[in-house]
Amino acid sequence: MAQNTSMEEFEALLNESFEIDTPSEGSVVKGKVIAIEAGQAIIDVGYKMEGRVELKEFANPGEAPEIEIGDEVEVFLDRVENARGEAVISRDKARREEAWDRLEKAYADDARVEGAIFGRVKGGFTVDLGGAVAFLPGSQVDVRPVRDAGPLMGLKQPFQILKMDRRRGNIVVSRRAILEESRAEQRAEVIAKLTEGDAVDGVVKNITEYGAFVDLGGVDGLLHVTDMAWRRVNHPSEILSIGETVKVQVIKINKETHRISLGMKQLQDDPWDTVGAKYPIATVHKGRVTNITDYGAFVELEPGVEGLVHVSEMSWTKKNVHPGKIVSTSQEVDVMVLEIDQAKRRVSLGLKQCMRNPWEVFAETHPEGTEVEGEVKNITEFGLFIGLDNDIDGMVHLSDLSWDQRGEEAIQNYRKGDMVKAVVTEVDTDKERISLSVKALEGDPFAEAVGGVKRGSVITVTVTSIEEGGIEVEYEGMKSFIRRSDLSRDRAEQRPERFQVGDHVDVRVTNIDSKSRRLGLSIKAREIAEEKEAVQQYGSSDSGASLGDILGAALKGDEK
Repeated sequence: MAQNTSMEEFEALLNESFEIDTPSEGSVVKGKVIAIEAGQAIIDVGYKMEGRVELKEFANPGEAPEIEIGDEVEVFLDRVENARGEAVISRDKARREEAWDRLEKAYADDARVEGAIFGRVKGGFTVDLGGAVAFLPGSQVDVRPVRDAGPLMGLKQPFQILKMDRRRGNIVVSRRAILEESRAEQRAEVIAKLTEGDAVDGVVKNITEYGAFVDLGGVDGLLHVTDMAWRRVNHPSEILSIGETVKVQVIKINKETHRISLGMKQLQDDPWDTVGAKYPIATVHKGRVTNITDYGAFVELEPGVEGLVHVSEMSWTKKNVHPGKIVSTSQEVDVMVLEIDQAKRRVSLGLKQCMRNPWEVFAETHPEGTEVEGEVKNITEFGLFIGLDNDIDGMVHLSDLSWDQRGEEAIQNYRKGDMVKAVVTEVDTDKERISLSVKALEGDPFAEAVGGVKRGSVITVTVTSIEEGGIEVEYEGMKSFIRRSDLSRDRAEQRPERFQVGDHVDVRVTNIDSKSRRLGLSIKAREIAEEKEAVQQYGSSDSGASLGDILGAALKGDEK
Protein backbone atom coordinates (compact mmCIF):
# COMPACT_ATOMS: atom_id res chain seq x y z
CA MET A 1 0.00 0.00 0.00
CA ALA A 2 2.87 2.31 0.89
CA GLN A 3 4.65 1.35 -2.31
CA ASN A 4 1.61 2.30 -4.41
CA THR A 5 1.45 5.69 -2.68
CA SER A 6 5.12 6.35 -3.46
CA MET A 7 4.60 5.56 -7.16
CA GLU A 8 1.66 7.91 -7.41
CA GLU A 9 3.60 10.70 -5.73
CA PHE A 10 6.56 10.14 -8.04
CA GLU A 11 4.33 10.20 -11.11
CA ALA A 12 2.67 13.41 -9.96
CA LEU A 13 6.04 15.02 -9.31
CA LEU A 14 7.27 13.86 -12.72
CA ASN A 15 4.25 15.31 -14.51
CA GLU A 16 4.64 18.55 -12.57
CA SER A 17 8.27 18.63 -13.64
CA PHE A 18 7.32 18.18 -17.31
CA GLU A 19 4.76 20.98 -17.07
CA ILE A 20 7.33 23.33 -15.49
CA ASP A 21 10.39 22.54 -17.56
CA THR A 22 8.95 21.72 -20.97
CA PRO A 23 8.22 24.97 -22.88
CA SER A 24 5.22 25.17 -25.19
CA GLU A 25 5.60 25.87 -28.92
CA GLY A 26 4.85 29.45 -30.04
CA SER A 27 6.15 31.06 -26.85
CA VAL A 28 9.20 33.05 -25.86
CA VAL A 29 11.67 31.08 -23.72
CA LYS A 30 14.99 31.79 -22.09
CA GLY A 31 18.11 29.98 -23.22
CA LYS A 32 21.86 29.98 -22.78
CA VAL A 33 24.50 30.29 -25.48
CA ILE A 34 26.62 27.15 -25.23
CA ALA A 35 28.57 27.46 -28.47
CA ILE A 36 29.18 29.73 -31.51
CA GLU A 37 30.09 28.09 -34.79
CA ALA A 38 29.62 28.59 -38.52
CA GLY A 39 27.92 31.96 -38.06
CA GLN A 40 25.36 30.50 -35.69
CA ALA A 41 24.80 30.50 -31.96
CA ILE A 42 23.85 27.18 -30.34
CA ILE A 43 21.42 27.81 -27.52
CA ASP A 44 20.28 25.47 -24.77
CA VAL A 45 16.64 26.22 -24.05
CA GLY A 46 16.37 23.61 -21.28
CA TYR A 47 14.88 20.14 -21.02
CA LYS A 48 17.79 18.86 -23.03
CA MET A 49 16.70 20.93 -26.06
CA GLU A 50 19.09 22.91 -28.15
CA GLY A 51 18.57 25.12 -31.16
CA ARG A 52 20.51 27.22 -33.64
CA VAL A 53 20.11 30.98 -34.39
CA GLU A 54 21.93 32.99 -37.06
CA LEU A 55 24.29 35.50 -35.44
CA LYS A 56 22.85 38.37 -37.54
CA GLU A 57 19.62 38.03 -35.56
CA PHE A 58 21.51 39.33 -32.54
CA ALA A 59 22.71 42.48 -34.35
CA ASN A 60 20.98 45.86 -34.58
CA PRO A 61 20.70 47.36 -38.07
CA GLY A 62 24.10 48.55 -39.23
CA GLU A 63 25.91 47.06 -36.24
CA ALA A 64 27.95 43.87 -35.56
CA PRO A 65 26.29 41.15 -33.46
CA GLU A 66 27.09 41.26 -29.74
CA ILE A 67 26.82 37.69 -28.41
CA GLU A 68 29.18 35.52 -26.39
CA ILE A 69 29.15 31.99 -24.96
CA GLY A 70 27.39 31.95 -21.64
CA ASP A 71 25.01 34.82 -22.48
CA GLU A 72 21.39 34.33 -21.54
CA VAL A 73 18.99 35.29 -24.29
CA GLU A 74 15.30 35.08 -25.06
CA VAL A 75 14.23 33.22 -28.18
CA PHE A 76 10.96 32.25 -29.79
CA LEU A 77 10.23 28.48 -29.83
CA ASP A 78 8.67 27.57 -33.18
CA ARG A 79 8.87 23.79 -32.76
CA VAL A 80 10.21 21.50 -30.04
CA GLU A 81 12.07 19.27 -32.48
CA ASN A 82 12.91 19.28 -36.18
CA ALA A 83 14.24 16.55 -38.45
CA ARG A 84 17.67 16.80 -36.86
CA GLY A 85 16.26 16.53 -33.37
CA GLU A 86 16.91 20.20 -32.63
CA ALA A 87 14.52 22.87 -31.39
CA VAL A 88 13.48 25.42 -34.02
CA ILE A 89 14.08 28.79 -32.38
CA SER A 90 14.29 32.45 -33.52
CA ARG A 91 15.79 35.51 -31.89
CA ASP A 92 14.03 37.86 -34.38
CA LYS A 93 10.59 36.51 -33.53
CA ALA A 94 11.33 36.80 -29.82
CA ARG A 95 12.39 40.39 -30.23
CA ARG A 96 9.30 41.05 -32.38
CA GLU A 97 6.90 39.66 -29.76
CA GLU A 98 8.64 41.56 -27.04
CA ALA A 99 8.68 44.70 -29.18
CA TRP A 100 4.97 44.52 -30.03
CA ASP A 101 4.09 44.29 -26.33
CA ARG A 102 6.29 47.27 -25.58
CA LEU A 103 5.07 49.29 -28.60
CA GLU A 104 1.40 48.70 -27.87
CA LYS A 105 1.93 50.09 -24.39
CA ALA A 106 3.83 53.10 -25.79
CA TYR A 107 1.09 53.70 -28.40
CA ALA A 108 -1.57 53.61 -25.70
CA ASP A 109 0.44 56.06 -23.56
CA ASP A 110 1.22 58.29 -26.61
CA ALA A 111 4.89 57.89 -25.72
CA ARG A 112 7.93 58.13 -27.98
CA VAL A 113 9.76 54.98 -29.08
CA GLU A 114 13.35 54.54 -30.15
CA GLY A 115 14.29 53.07 -33.50
CA ALA A 116 16.67 53.22 -36.45
CA ILE A 117 16.01 53.72 -40.17
CA PHE A 118 17.56 50.78 -41.97
CA GLY A 119 15.99 50.57 -45.43
CA ARG A 120 14.25 52.47 -48.24
CA VAL A 121 10.92 51.33 -49.69
CA LYS A 122 8.40 52.85 -52.05
CA GLY A 123 6.99 56.02 -50.52
CA GLY A 124 9.28 56.06 -47.49
CA PHE A 125 11.61 54.04 -45.25
CA THR A 126 11.67 51.02 -42.92
CA VAL A 127 12.44 51.52 -39.25
CA ASP A 128 13.60 48.90 -36.71
CA LEU A 129 11.84 49.57 -33.41
CA GLY A 130 13.85 47.04 -31.42
CA GLY A 131 12.51 43.95 -33.19
CA ALA A 132 9.35 45.25 -34.91
CA VAL A 133 9.60 46.80 -38.36
CA ALA A 134 7.64 50.02 -38.95
CA PHE A 135 6.96 52.17 -42.04
CA LEU A 136 8.15 55.79 -42.07
CA PRO A 137 6.39 57.78 -44.86
CA GLY A 138 8.63 60.17 -46.79
CA SER A 139 6.50 63.12 -45.68
CA GLN A 140 7.11 62.23 -42.02
CA VAL A 141 10.92 62.20 -42.14
CA ASP A 142 11.44 65.93 -41.50
CA VAL A 143 9.58 69.23 -41.29
CA ARG A 144 10.95 70.02 -44.77
CA PRO A 145 11.48 67.65 -47.71
CA VAL A 146 14.66 65.60 -47.31
CA ARG A 147 16.72 65.11 -50.47
CA ASP A 148 19.38 62.83 -48.92
CA ALA A 149 18.38 60.54 -46.07
CA GLY A 150 21.85 58.91 -45.95
CA PRO A 151 22.98 60.63 -42.73
CA LEU A 152 19.83 59.37 -40.97
CA MET A 153 20.32 55.68 -41.82
CA GLY A 154 21.20 53.43 -38.87
CA LEU A 155 21.01 56.31 -36.41
CA LYS A 156 19.08 55.60 -33.22
CA GLN A 157 16.50 58.33 -32.70
CA PRO A 158 13.00 58.82 -31.29
CA PHE A 159 9.81 58.28 -33.30
CA GLN A 160 6.11 58.79 -32.69
CA ILE A 161 3.71 55.93 -33.50
CA LEU A 162 0.91 57.25 -35.70
CA LYS A 163 -1.00 53.96 -35.97
CA MET A 164 -0.47 50.22 -35.52
CA ASP A 165 -2.32 46.97 -36.25
CA ARG A 166 -0.81 43.87 -34.61
CA ARG A 167 -3.04 41.46 -36.49
CA ARG A 168 -1.79 42.75 -39.84
CA GLY A 169 1.68 43.51 -38.51
CA ASN A 170 1.47 47.18 -39.61
CA ILE A 171 3.13 50.08 -37.77
CA VAL A 172 3.39 53.64 -39.09
CA VAL A 173 5.73 56.07 -37.35
CA SER A 174 6.75 59.71 -37.68
CA ARG A 175 10.04 61.47 -37.08
CA ARG A 176 8.56 64.81 -38.13
CA ALA A 177 6.11 64.88 -35.20
CA ILE A 178 9.06 64.63 -32.76
CA LEU A 179 10.93 67.41 -34.57
CA GLU A 180 7.91 69.68 -34.66
CA GLU A 181 7.26 69.20 -30.97
CA SER A 182 10.88 69.89 -30.14
CA ARG A 183 10.93 72.78 -32.58
CA ALA A 184 7.79 74.28 -31.04
CA GLU A 185 9.35 74.17 -27.59
CA GLN A 186 12.54 75.72 -28.91
CA ARG A 187 10.64 78.38 -30.85
CA ALA A 188 8.58 79.31 -27.81
CA GLU A 189 11.76 79.69 -25.75
CA VAL A 190 13.50 81.85 -28.40
CA ILE A 191 10.41 83.93 -29.16
CA ALA A 192 9.93 84.67 -25.47
CA LYS A 193 13.32 86.43 -25.53
CA LEU A 194 12.54 88.52 -28.65
CA THR A 195 10.80 91.88 -28.75
CA GLU A 196 9.50 93.76 -31.79
CA GLY A 197 12.10 96.31 -32.82
CA ASP A 198 15.09 94.23 -31.67
CA ALA A 199 18.11 94.09 -33.98
CA VAL A 200 19.50 90.54 -34.03
CA ASP A 201 21.97 88.44 -36.00
CA GLY A 202 20.71 85.50 -38.02
CA VAL A 203 21.88 83.00 -40.62
CA VAL A 204 20.20 82.77 -44.04
CA LYS A 205 18.77 79.26 -44.10
CA ASN A 206 16.68 79.21 -47.26
CA ILE A 207 15.94 81.55 -50.18
CA THR A 208 12.67 81.67 -52.12
CA GLU A 209 11.29 83.99 -54.78
CA TYR A 210 9.38 86.02 -52.21
CA GLY A 211 12.04 86.25 -49.51
CA ALA A 212 14.46 84.39 -47.27
CA PHE A 213 14.18 82.36 -44.06
CA VAL A 214 16.66 83.46 -41.42
CA ASP A 215 17.61 81.23 -38.47
CA LEU A 216 17.64 83.28 -35.27
CA GLY A 217 19.06 80.46 -33.17
CA GLY A 218 16.44 77.73 -33.26
CA VAL A 219 13.59 79.69 -34.77
CA ASP A 220 13.18 80.91 -38.35
CA GLY A 221 11.92 84.34 -39.33
CA LEU A 222 10.76 85.44 -42.76
CA LEU A 223 12.65 88.29 -44.37
CA HIS A 224 10.33 89.38 -47.19
CA VAL A 225 11.90 90.63 -50.40
CA THR A 226 10.25 94.04 -49.95
CA ASP A 227 11.95 94.45 -46.55
CA MET A 228 15.47 93.63 -47.73
CA ALA A 229 16.35 97.05 -49.15
CA TRP A 230 14.75 100.40 -49.88
CA ARG A 231 15.47 99.87 -53.57
CA ARG A 232 13.64 97.40 -55.82
CA VAL A 233 14.93 93.82 -55.39
CA ASN A 234 13.88 91.49 -58.20
CA HIS A 235 15.10 88.34 -56.42
CA PRO A 236 16.50 87.82 -52.88
CA SER A 237 19.59 86.09 -54.32
CA GLU A 238 20.71 89.52 -55.59
CA ILE A 239 21.76 90.53 -52.08
CA LEU A 240 21.68 87.32 -49.96
CA SER A 241 23.26 83.88 -50.06
CA ILE A 242 22.53 80.73 -48.04
CA GLY A 243 24.72 80.48 -44.93
CA GLU A 244 25.36 84.23 -44.80
CA THR A 245 25.10 85.95 -41.42
CA VAL A 246 22.95 89.07 -41.58
CA LYS A 247 21.72 91.67 -39.10
CA VAL A 248 17.94 92.03 -39.14
CA GLN A 249 15.26 93.82 -37.19
CA VAL A 250 12.27 92.04 -35.69
CA ILE A 251 9.28 93.76 -37.31
CA LYS A 252 6.43 91.63 -35.99
CA ILE A 253 5.94 88.56 -33.79
CA ASN A 254 2.76 86.49 -33.91
CA LYS A 255 2.59 84.85 -30.50
CA GLU A 256 -0.11 82.39 -31.60
CA THR A 257 1.46 81.08 -34.80
CA HIS A 258 5.05 81.77 -33.68
CA ARG A 259 5.71 83.52 -36.98
CA ILE A 260 8.36 86.22 -37.05
CA SER A 261 8.62 88.94 -39.70
CA LEU A 262 12.07 90.42 -40.22
CA GLY A 263 13.50 93.42 -42.05
CA MET A 264 16.92 94.63 -43.16
CA LYS A 265 16.06 98.01 -44.68
CA GLN A 266 14.60 99.17 -41.36
CA LEU A 267 18.17 99.32 -40.01
CA GLN A 268 19.16 101.76 -42.79
CA ASP A 269 18.25 105.41 -43.35
CA ASP A 270 15.02 105.86 -45.32
CA PRO A 271 15.92 107.71 -48.56
CA TRP A 272 12.34 109.01 -48.74
CA ASP A 273 13.01 111.31 -45.81
CA THR A 274 14.98 113.64 -48.11
CA VAL A 275 13.15 113.12 -51.42
CA GLY A 276 11.29 116.46 -51.27
CA ALA A 277 14.49 118.44 -50.79
CA LYS A 278 16.58 116.51 -53.32
CA TYR A 279 14.00 116.36 -56.12
CA PRO A 280 11.98 119.60 -56.30
CA ILE A 281 9.02 119.80 -58.68
CA ALA A 282 9.94 120.64 -62.30
CA THR A 283 13.62 119.73 -61.87
CA VAL A 284 15.32 117.35 -64.30
CA HIS A 285 17.35 114.35 -63.11
CA LYS A 286 19.04 111.30 -64.56
CA GLY A 287 17.57 107.91 -63.71
CA ARG A 288 17.72 104.25 -64.68
CA VAL A 289 14.73 102.30 -66.02
CA THR A 290 14.14 99.37 -63.62
CA ASN A 291 10.80 97.98 -64.76
CA ILE A 292 8.42 98.36 -67.71
CA THR A 293 4.67 97.75 -67.50
CA ASP A 294 1.68 98.29 -69.77
CA TYR A 295 0.92 101.60 -68.08
CA GLY A 296 4.42 103.08 -67.93
CA ALA A 297 8.01 102.65 -66.79
CA PHE A 298 9.61 102.80 -63.33
CA VAL A 299 12.76 104.89 -63.12
CA GLU A 300 15.20 104.69 -60.20
CA LEU A 301 16.46 108.12 -59.15
CA GLU A 302 18.65 106.63 -56.41
CA PRO A 303 18.70 103.31 -54.53
CA GLY A 304 15.33 103.09 -52.79
CA VAL A 305 13.66 105.94 -54.68
CA GLU A 306 11.70 105.08 -57.81
CA GLY A 307 9.27 107.15 -59.81
CA LEU A 308 6.70 106.23 -62.41
CA VAL A 309 6.73 107.69 -65.89
CA HIS A 310 3.12 107.14 -66.97
CA VAL A 311 2.66 106.14 -70.60
CA SER A 312 0.91 109.48 -71.24
CA GLU A 313 4.08 111.33 -70.13
CA MET A 314 6.55 109.36 -72.25
CA SER A 315 6.26 110.95 -75.67
CA TRP A 316 4.67 113.99 -77.25
CA THR A 317 3.74 112.08 -80.38
CA LYS A 318 3.61 108.32 -79.64
CA LYS A 319 0.26 108.08 -77.90
CA ASN A 320 -0.85 104.46 -78.31
CA VAL A 321 2.38 102.46 -78.15
CA HIS A 322 3.70 100.15 -75.44
CA PRO A 323 6.26 101.81 -73.12
CA GLY A 324 8.72 99.07 -74.07
CA LYS A 325 8.93 100.57 -77.56
CA ILE A 326 10.05 103.91 -76.15
CA VAL A 327 12.47 102.87 -73.39
CA SER A 328 14.26 99.67 -72.37
CA THR A 329 15.20 98.17 -68.99
CA SER A 330 18.49 99.52 -67.52
CA GLN A 331 18.46 102.47 -69.94
CA GLU A 332 19.57 105.81 -68.50
CA VAL A 333 17.07 108.58 -69.16
CA ASP A 334 16.47 112.23 -68.26
CA VAL A 335 13.19 112.74 -66.41
CA MET A 336 11.36 115.70 -64.91
CA VAL A 337 9.74 115.55 -61.46
CA LEU A 338 6.03 116.28 -61.92
CA GLU A 339 4.59 115.40 -58.52
CA ILE A 340 5.70 113.95 -55.16
CA ASP A 341 3.38 112.19 -52.71
CA GLN A 342 5.48 111.72 -49.58
CA ALA A 343 2.74 109.83 -47.70
CA LYS A 344 2.23 107.27 -50.45
CA ARG A 345 5.94 107.25 -51.35
CA ARG A 346 5.20 108.03 -54.99
CA VAL A 347 7.02 110.22 -57.48
CA SER A 348 5.41 111.06 -60.82
CA LEU A 349 7.96 111.64 -63.55
CA GLY A 350 7.81 112.91 -67.11
CA LEU A 351 10.00 111.88 -70.01
CA LYS A 352 8.54 114.09 -72.73
CA GLN A 353 8.88 117.21 -70.55
CA CYS A 354 12.65 116.98 -71.05
CA MET A 355 12.11 117.61 -74.75
CA ARG A 356 10.50 120.66 -76.37
CA ASN A 357 6.87 120.42 -77.39
CA PRO A 358 7.10 119.64 -81.14
CA TRP A 359 3.92 121.64 -81.80
CA GLU A 360 5.50 124.72 -80.25
CA VAL A 361 8.64 124.17 -82.30
CA PHE A 362 6.54 123.75 -85.45
CA ALA A 363 4.57 126.92 -84.70
CA GLU A 364 7.85 128.85 -84.40
CA THR A 365 9.40 127.45 -87.55
CA HIS A 366 6.23 127.27 -89.67
CA PRO A 367 4.04 130.34 -89.22
CA GLU A 368 0.64 130.45 -90.91
CA GLY A 369 1.00 130.63 -94.68
CA THR A 370 4.16 128.46 -94.72
CA GLU A 371 4.22 125.82 -97.43
CA VAL A 372 5.02 122.26 -96.22
CA GLU A 373 5.33 118.86 -97.83
CA GLY A 374 4.62 115.44 -96.29
CA GLU A 375 3.40 111.92 -96.80
CA VAL A 376 -0.26 110.97 -96.55
CA LYS A 377 -0.34 108.89 -93.33
CA ASN A 378 -4.06 108.30 -93.09
CA ILE A 379 -7.28 109.03 -94.97
CA THR A 380 -10.50 109.48 -92.99
CA GLU A 381 -14.03 110.51 -93.75
CA PHE A 382 -13.25 114.10 -92.76
CA GLY A 383 -9.85 114.63 -94.38
CA LEU A 384 -6.18 113.70 -94.85
CA PHE A 385 -3.47 113.35 -92.19
CA ILE A 386 -0.08 114.48 -93.48
CA GLY A 387 3.18 113.45 -91.75
CA LEU A 388 5.36 116.44 -90.82
CA ASP A 389 8.69 116.96 -89.02
CA ASN A 390 9.31 115.49 -85.53
CA ASP A 391 6.67 112.74 -85.96
CA ILE A 392 3.71 115.11 -85.86
CA ASP A 393 0.76 115.16 -88.24
CA GLY A 394 -1.19 117.92 -89.86
CA MET A 395 -4.76 117.58 -91.12
CA VAL A 396 -6.24 118.76 -94.39
CA HIS A 397 -10.01 119.02 -93.95
CA LEU A 398 -12.27 117.99 -96.82
CA SER A 399 -13.20 121.63 -97.36
CA ASP A 400 -9.53 122.54 -97.85
CA LEU A 401 -8.78 120.05 -100.63
CA SER A 402 -10.15 121.84 -103.71
CA TRP A 403 -11.74 125.10 -104.80
CA ASP A 404 -13.81 123.47 -107.50
CA GLN A 405 -14.68 119.96 -106.30
CA ARG A 406 -16.70 118.87 -103.33
CA GLY A 407 -14.48 117.48 -100.54
CA GLU A 408 -15.94 113.96 -100.86
CA GLU A 409 -14.97 113.95 -104.52
CA ALA A 410 -11.56 115.57 -104.11
CA ILE A 411 -10.39 113.10 -101.43
CA GLN A 412 -10.77 110.25 -103.90
CA ASN A 413 -7.68 111.59 -105.70
CA TYR A 414 -5.38 110.72 -102.78
CA ARG A 415 -3.79 107.46 -101.55
CA LYS A 416 -1.72 106.55 -98.49
CA GLY A 417 1.96 107.22 -99.14
CA ASP A 418 1.34 110.07 -101.60
CA MET A 419 3.58 113.10 -101.14
CA VAL A 420 1.42 116.18 -100.77
CA LYS A 421 2.17 119.89 -100.56
CA ALA A 422 -0.03 122.12 -98.42
CA VAL A 423 -0.13 125.49 -96.65
CA VAL A 424 -0.21 125.89 -92.84
CA THR A 425 -3.46 127.64 -91.93
CA GLU A 426 -3.48 127.21 -88.13
CA VAL A 427 -1.34 125.72 -85.31
CA ASP A 428 -3.08 125.05 -81.96
CA THR A 429 -0.30 124.04 -79.53
CA ASP A 430 -2.71 123.42 -76.62
CA LYS A 431 -4.85 120.97 -78.60
CA GLU A 432 -1.82 119.71 -80.54
CA ARG A 433 -3.47 120.35 -83.87
CA ILE A 434 -2.08 121.61 -87.15
CA SER A 435 -4.52 122.62 -89.87
CA LEU A 436 -3.33 122.50 -93.49
CA SER A 437 -4.86 123.48 -96.81
CA VAL A 438 -4.07 122.06 -100.22
CA LYS A 439 -6.31 124.43 -102.14
CA ALA A 440 -4.55 127.43 -100.56
CA LEU A 441 -1.48 126.58 -102.68
CA GLU A 442 -3.37 128.23 -105.58
CA GLY A 443 -5.03 131.62 -105.50
CA ASP A 444 -8.73 131.64 -104.65
CA PRO A 445 -10.43 132.01 -108.04
CA PHE A 446 -13.62 133.24 -106.39
CA ALA A 447 -11.79 135.95 -104.45
CA GLU A 448 -9.91 136.96 -107.56
CA ALA A 449 -13.09 137.02 -109.60
CA VAL A 450 -15.08 139.13 -107.19
CA GLY A 451 -12.14 141.15 -105.94
CA GLY A 452 -13.56 144.46 -107.26
CA VAL A 453 -17.18 143.54 -106.89
CA LYS A 454 -19.28 144.83 -104.04
CA ARG A 455 -22.83 144.33 -102.99
CA GLY A 456 -24.97 146.61 -105.16
CA SER A 457 -22.48 146.60 -108.04
CA VAL A 458 -23.80 146.08 -111.56
CA ILE A 459 -21.83 143.55 -113.58
CA THR A 460 -22.23 141.94 -116.98
CA VAL A 461 -22.68 138.16 -117.03
CA THR A 462 -22.97 135.59 -119.79
CA VAL A 463 -25.91 133.22 -119.98
CA THR A 464 -24.64 129.60 -119.94
CA SER A 465 -27.84 127.61 -119.44
CA ILE A 466 -31.60 128.07 -119.60
CA GLU A 467 -33.53 126.28 -116.86
CA GLU A 468 -37.23 126.16 -116.02
CA GLY A 469 -36.65 127.93 -112.71
CA GLY A 470 -34.26 130.53 -114.06
CA ILE A 471 -31.01 130.95 -115.93
CA GLU A 472 -27.43 130.01 -115.14
CA VAL A 473 -24.84 132.68 -115.79
CA GLU A 474 -21.06 133.03 -115.58
CA TYR A 475 -18.87 135.86 -114.37
CA GLU A 476 -15.09 135.61 -114.65
CA GLY A 477 -15.37 131.82 -114.62
CA MET A 478 -17.66 131.77 -111.56
CA LYS A 479 -21.11 130.26 -112.04
CA SER A 480 -24.28 131.75 -110.51
CA PHE A 481 -27.98 131.16 -110.90
CA ILE A 482 -30.66 133.82 -111.36
CA ARG A 483 -34.08 132.66 -110.26
CA ARG A 484 -37.16 133.23 -112.42
CA SER A 485 -38.51 135.84 -109.98
CA ASP A 486 -35.31 137.89 -110.39
CA LEU A 487 -35.35 137.91 -114.22
CA SER A 488 -37.43 141.11 -114.49
CA ARG A 489 -39.32 143.78 -112.58
CA ASP A 490 -42.23 143.08 -114.86
CA ARG A 491 -43.87 139.77 -113.93
CA ALA A 492 -44.78 139.16 -117.61
CA GLU A 493 -41.09 139.32 -118.51
CA GLN A 494 -40.00 136.79 -115.88
CA ARG A 495 -39.59 134.14 -118.55
CA PRO A 496 -36.28 132.22 -118.84
CA GLU A 497 -36.97 131.38 -122.49
CA ARG A 498 -36.63 135.02 -123.55
CA PHE A 499 -32.87 134.58 -122.98
CA GLN A 500 -30.44 132.60 -125.09
CA VAL A 501 -27.17 130.92 -124.20
CA GLY A 502 -24.39 133.38 -124.88
CA ASP A 503 -26.46 136.50 -124.16
CA HIS A 504 -24.72 139.21 -122.13
CA VAL A 505 -26.91 140.55 -119.38
CA ASP A 506 -26.39 143.37 -116.89
CA VAL A 507 -27.27 142.26 -113.35
CA ARG A 508 -27.09 143.75 -109.86
CA VAL A 509 -25.05 141.94 -107.15
CA THR A 510 -27.38 141.32 -104.21
CA ASN A 511 -25.11 139.06 -102.12
CA ILE A 512 -21.50 137.79 -101.96
CA ASP A 513 -21.28 134.44 -100.11
CA SER A 514 -17.60 133.53 -99.72
CA LYS A 515 -18.43 130.34 -97.87
CA SER A 516 -20.62 128.85 -100.59
CA ARG A 517 -18.58 130.72 -103.18
CA ARG A 518 -21.69 132.10 -104.86
CA LEU A 519 -22.83 135.54 -106.07
CA GLY A 520 -26.43 136.53 -105.57
CA LEU A 521 -27.52 138.21 -108.85
CA SER A 522 -30.78 139.86 -109.95
CA ILE A 523 -31.96 141.65 -113.12
CA LYS A 524 -35.06 142.76 -111.25
CA ALA A 525 -32.96 144.46 -108.56
CA ARG A 526 -30.94 146.28 -111.24
CA GLU A 527 -34.13 147.57 -112.90
CA ILE A 528 -35.59 148.79 -109.59
CA ALA A 529 -32.32 150.49 -108.69
CA GLU A 530 -32.20 152.23 -112.06
CA GLU A 531 -35.81 153.41 -111.65
CA LYS A 532 -35.08 154.89 -108.25
CA GLU A 533 -32.03 156.68 -109.59
CA ALA A 534 -34.01 158.15 -112.50
CA VAL A 535 -36.78 159.37 -110.25
CA GLN A 536 -34.25 161.04 -107.95
CA GLN A 537 -32.47 162.72 -110.86
CA TYR A 538 -35.25 163.72 -113.23
CA GLY A 539 -38.43 164.10 -111.24
CA SER A 540 -40.35 163.28 -108.15
CA SER A 541 -43.74 162.03 -107.16
CA ASP A 542 -44.80 165.61 -106.43
CA SER A 543 -43.91 167.11 -109.89
CA GLY A 544 -46.87 165.55 -111.64
CA ALA A 545 -44.64 164.02 -114.30
CA SER A 546 -45.45 160.50 -115.27
CA LEU A 547 -42.97 157.63 -114.93
CA GLY A 548 -42.82 157.40 -118.73
CA ASP A 549 -41.91 161.09 -118.99
CA ILE A 550 -39.17 160.64 -116.39
CA LEU A 551 -37.69 157.58 -118.05
CA GLY A 552 -37.88 159.29 -121.43
CA ALA A 553 -36.03 162.31 -120.07
CA ALA A 554 -33.48 160.02 -118.47
CA LEU A 555 -32.92 158.24 -121.76
CA LYS A 556 -32.52 161.54 -123.62
CA GLY A 557 -30.07 162.64 -120.95
CA ASP A 558 -28.04 159.50 -121.51
CA GLU A 559 -28.00 160.14 -125.26
CA LYS A 560 -26.56 163.66 -124.93
